[in-house]
Amino acid sequence: MRKKVNRTYIGGQAVIQGVMMRGKSAMATVIRDDKGELQTEALRVTPPEKRKAIARFPFIRGVVNFGVSLVSGMKALMRSAEAAVAEDEEEKSKGSKWLEDHLKVSFGDILTGISLFLGIVIAVGLFLYLPMLFTDLLAGAFPAVAKGEMYGLWYYLIEGGFRLAIFIVYILFTLLFPSLRETYMCHGAEHKTINCYEYGMPLTVENVRTCSRMHDRCGTTFLFLVLIISILVFALAGVPLGMLYAYAGIAGVAEHILSVLVKLLLLPVVAGISYEILKLLSYTDSPLVLPFKAPGYLLQKLTTREPTDGMIECAILAFKQVKDMDADAEIPEKMFVTETKLSKLSAFMKKSFAERDIDASDAEWILSLTLNVPRSALTEERVVSRPECKRILELFEERLTGRPLWYIIGDTEFYGYTFQVDERVLIPRPDTEIVVREAVSALKAGDRMLDLCTGSGAVAIAAACEAAKDKSVTVVGADISADALEVARENARLNKANVSFVQSDLFEGVRGRFELITANPPYVRHEEIGTLPKDVRDFEPHLALDGGADGLDFYRRIAKDVSRYIMRGGMLILECGENQAREIVKIFQQETRCDFAMVVKDLAGVERVVKIGF
Repeated sequence: MRKKVNRTYIGGQAVIQGVMMRGKSAMATVIRDDKGELQTEALRVTPPEKRKAIARFPFIRGVVNFGVSLVSGMKALMRSAEAAVAEDEEEKSKGSKWLEDHLKVSFGDILTGISLFLGIVIAVGLFLYLPMLFTDLLAGAFPAVAKGEMYGLWYYLIEGGFRLAIFIVYILFTLLFPSLRETYMCHGAEHKTINCYEYGMPLTVENVRTCSRMHDRCGTTFLFLVLIISILVFALAGVPLGMLYAYAGIAGVAEHILSVLVKLLLLPVVAGISYEILKLLSYTDSPLVLPFKAPGYLLQKLTTREPTDGMIECAILAFKQVKDMDADAEIPEKMFVTETKLSKLSAFMKKSFAERDIDASDAEWILSLTLNVPRSALTEERVVSRPECKRILELFEERLTGRPLWYIIGDTEFYGYTFQVDERVLIPRPDTEIVVREAVSALKAGDRMLDLCTGSGAVAIAAACEAAKDKSVTVVGADISADALEVARENARLNKANVSFVQSDLFEGVRGRFELITANPPYVRHEEIGTLPKDVRDFEPHLALDGGADGLDFYRRIAKDVSRYIMRGGMLILECGENQAREIVKIFQQETRCDFAMVVKDLAGVERVVKIGF
């Protein structure tokens, strides 16, 4: 027998076409869907140490863990069923489409609810009511076994024996179904993977394949212990209850219903005791405890099967995902690509974005653009199809890396026009639309306009397109970056804007004079670059952000040369950062012979634009 050199708290269970693993702070389910693709759903869970003190107390912790495992396991099972097999959009039944359109639920949601209800009914019927019924029949034939009599203890021992027999027959019955045998193979993959890690071997398909299918912390062993402990607990409680029934004259259906209810109430006690025994047995591999482990191992021979390499791969990925998430709280959650409610998908994305200081509006934009609906319509519930969900989650996961949404999408809207954007240029902001508005208002027929630091060309192109509606103007865009100018020229072509572009460090490569000069120059203080949001700091070009020590270097340079490039009676319109407008006005008043200077506020009341007349 191999010696275990690692002890892990990670456990799991088989699901439909895959494996779920659960650690201290995360659970991950990996399945191979009907297209043969691996899918992962990874969620954060409450660590045991963060539960209330009473929930960590011996025996009580067993009840809590049993409840948590039951709920999370059922959810993982149902979610795997939803993701593993999906209806083709073209082959959906009329019933499925009617459910989506009218009740805003998918067929999978209905199936999940029905399965959960039937599962509870069958479990209660098979393991609580049926053993009692069989024992009653036996008691009728052998009165000495009857409840309330001297040998009443035997009644509950026999009932427990029937319960154990039904459990074994149930397992054997499930082996008749290929789909359930496949689930038992996934169960084997789960055990083998955990054993491989505990043996200290690298988690590879080859290594996992050589490991045992038996494991001390298996749910099958736990259920066996529950059955054994329930015999004793139900007997200790049942003997006096039987006497009470006889004394009160309770019999027949009423007695059966009361007995089932009492057993349900005692299940937490049984679970708590069974958990502590299982935990105790798992601490050692000593041969002395092997007789106590042997029955569980024998049952595991039935509930586990040798897995395929693909199943092992699912188990390894699930184990590693949980282990990594337990070690790093920054690793984001993942969601299956499957049909899901819009509200659920939206809530999942917004929660993940909030944890990483990403604006919730980005989730709304992803949904709006992918589903082709206005953001205002996202409050209306609908079922998101599998292809839609796939595209949404692709955008969501890329946004979690910090890359700005509009770089991911590839374009953005500015002043009613669409502009392509990527890491070569800044993303145009709504505040900059004030510059366009003021520019269009100032332009007259025949005027020439120069847009310095043009970047994506947003200001130059929007102003040219707006002005062209009722007057003829000439617009030139200038930027030091050749890469930015490539983007700007493409944007001018897409928007059919008559704008020419020149590579120039401010006025260096510019020729002639202009009635209007606009600029949105770099104005972030150098020392503040590192404090900017991750999406700006790590992805947008620093060349277009860094304004020097006080953020005003480019305004000084513009002030120094602007008089040689602006016509008499012309205007200079500059965007600026918060609390910079007054300093910029002083710079131009000192460096130029300007006639006037005024400040324009944005919608938030921030002094955003400086207008200087010459």
